[in-house]
Amino acid sequence: MQPTDKPVGRPTARRPTQLLRDILDTSDEFELHVGRTLSVNATDLEAMEHLIMHGPLPPTELSRRLNISTAAVTAVIDRLIGVGHVTRQQHPTDRRSVVVVPNPRSVETAMATLMPMIMGIDQVLDEFDDAENKVIERYLDGVVTIYRAQLPDSGEVPPPKSAVPRPRADVPGPRRSSWKPNR
Repeated sequence: MQPTDKPVGRPTARRPTQLLRDILDTSDEFELHVGRTLSVNATDLEAMEHLIMHGPLPPTELSRRLNISTAAVTAVIDRLIGVGHVTRQQHPTDRRSVVVVPNPRSVETAMATLMPMIMGIDQVLDEFDDAENKVIERYLDGVVTIYRAQLPDSGEVPPPKSAVPRPRADVPGPRRSSWKPNR
C-alpha cells in the first residue's frame, strides 16, 4: 500500500445507515452471547431458534430450514440432545417418523435472555409520537424491502451444505510409489 492509499473501510453513508450496520454487528454479538448462554454453536443455535419459533420438527424439515444435509442435521440434533436442549420423540401422526422437541427449560433459558432485549427495543418506540413511529416504520419497511430484493429467488437457493467437505477434484491423491521410503 502506498502512503497516499487509504485503508478500505466502511463506505461513507448517512448516520441512520451507519446505525443499521451497528445494529447488525451488535445483533451478531448478541447471538454469540445467546449461544454461549445455551452452550451451543451458531448452527445449533439456529436449530434451536426454529424449534422455539415453530415447535417440534422432523429432522428432514430441520435440515431444509438450516440448509444442511440430513447427515449434518443428525450431528446437530445429537449435540443438542447431549447438552439437554432437545429430545427425539415419535411423530404424533406418523409412527415411522420422529420429531425433534425442544426442552421447555431450554426454551425458558433462551427466552429469559431474549425477552429483555426484545422488550427494551419495543419500549424505545414509546419515546416517539404516532407520526414519528409511522416514519420509523416506513423507513424500516424500506430497508427490509431492499434486503429482500438482494436475495436470490427460491429456485436459485444453493443445495444443502455437505456434512463432510468434498475432496477437491483438481488435487490428485497420493500415489503408491510416493509411499516408498527414500533410500
